[in-house]
Amino acid sequence: MPLIPTTPWADSSSSRLQVARQSPIQLRLADNVRRPVLFTRFDLTDERTLYYLCLVVLLIAGWDRHMLWLGLLDALADVESHPARLIGSGRVSLIESGNLLLFPVVRDTKAGAGSPFLTLDEGLKSGQVEITEAGKVRGLVRPRPTPQAPDGGIFRPYPEPLHPESRGDQVNTLVLVNNSERPLLLLAGEIVTGGKQDRVIAKDRIVPSGNEPINLNVFCIEPGRWTEDSATFGASAKAPSHSLMVQPSVREKAMASKDQHEVWNSVNGTIDQMAAVSSPAGQTGIPGPPPGARSNLGTTSYARAMQNTSVSAKVDEAAAPVMKSREKLLEQLRQEHAVGVVVAVRGEIVWADIFSDSDLLARYWTKLIRSYAAESLLNGDTHSAPTIAEAQHFLDAPTGGTETSEGAVGVYRYRELRSGKTETFVLESLLPGTGYDVHISKMKLRGLARQVTSPQIYR
Repeated sequence: MPLIPTTPWADSSSSRLQVARQSPIQLRLADNVRRPVLFTRFDLTDERTLYYLCLVVLLIAGWDRHMLWLGLLDALADVESHPARLIGSGRVSLIESGNLLLFPVVRDTKAGAGSPFLTLDEGLKSGQVEITEAGKVRGLVRPRPTPQAPDGGIFRPYPEPLHPESRGDQVNTLVLVNNSERPLLLLAGEIVTGGKQDRVIAKDRIVPSGNEPINLNVFCIEPGRWTEDSATFGASAKAPSHSLMVQPSVREKAMASKDQHEVWNSVNGTIDQMAAVSSPAGQTGIPGPPPGARSNLGTTSYARAMQNTSVSAKVDEAAAPVMKSREKLLEQLRQEHAVGVVVAVRGEIVWADIFSDSDLLARYWTKLIRSYAAESLLNGDTHSAPTIAEAQHFLDAPTGGTETSEGAVGVYRYRELRSGKTETFVLESLLPGTGYDVHISKMKLRGLARQVTSPQIYR
């Protein structure tokens, strides 16, 4: 499908994003004019340049050396915390699909050749990634030689689990093993089905290759079932064209609220509304879910509700303008070095997903678009279409409020930054040869403000 142009920026120099950490990368909203973007070496609108110019002037003026070094360290600290900018310039191409409006986000420097990461769907399909209930951790452990054995040939079948609590099945914990030769990328909102309940990944993380079983934080998205229907977990759909993440309203509860009951309430409300919009009555425009709508789908599982023939057809219909020209559109986005999108539903900007490169965006494209399309089917107020300036403002919203950080030393760091009515989640890879942000999610908070603790640093 052709990209839809809109009005140009009035003043691009005043619009900057302060969420990414990749120092040499310039990010901006997509420009539908296919031409190289050139930046002068001494750009007086660039904070790094201004810092160094000021310090050079002070040095020439003979300013106290001690104060100069303090100024330099302060400047470098500020540049490190805000090294990348998303700059709107020229005319921006938008992607429109019913109640859904996407603002592509691009980078001005070409990314490296491919991503080193394995996705969850790829790992589950190939059998290289295994996920079970926590109580089955022993069944996932691969025998291996014990170096201390006298003959070097005795196998240790069951090493002690890292956490004793993983020996019993738990609602909010699964066990995962990455048997591939590549690091595994997990995104909050990805669905795994099976076990005693369908679950959703609670937060972004990276799992190194060849790792021993790890505890995986999850939320249940199938209230009411606690009986095993399969020994291991699978992807959200058998066909890649029907892959799905939970939609932003559910994803927000898992990522920001971190509360199982809020996730269940969001799942129940979503299933009710999906049952309504996919029913003949819902398609005639009668508002609101009818009583007992959820039982019409015959399930309390979010994943199974979305796999319902009528519901899936409505999601496909909402996503059709984007998905029918998927390959052509992705090729256009690759040429523009697109790495993410800002998402507006019914005229309200609610979300942004930004990746480290175009390859990762393309591999997650289907499940992201279908999740956004599902969100566009829910009841809600309709607003006037957002402008590019409003999309830029959403990205530029301050991230200097409160922050918390967690991760695994030498593997990844996961940061949450909350300021005002937005919350930003940054997954940074610390693996050898990386050291960059792999995925950034930014959401508009629609609930109460949440306090977070002071950050912890993982390196």
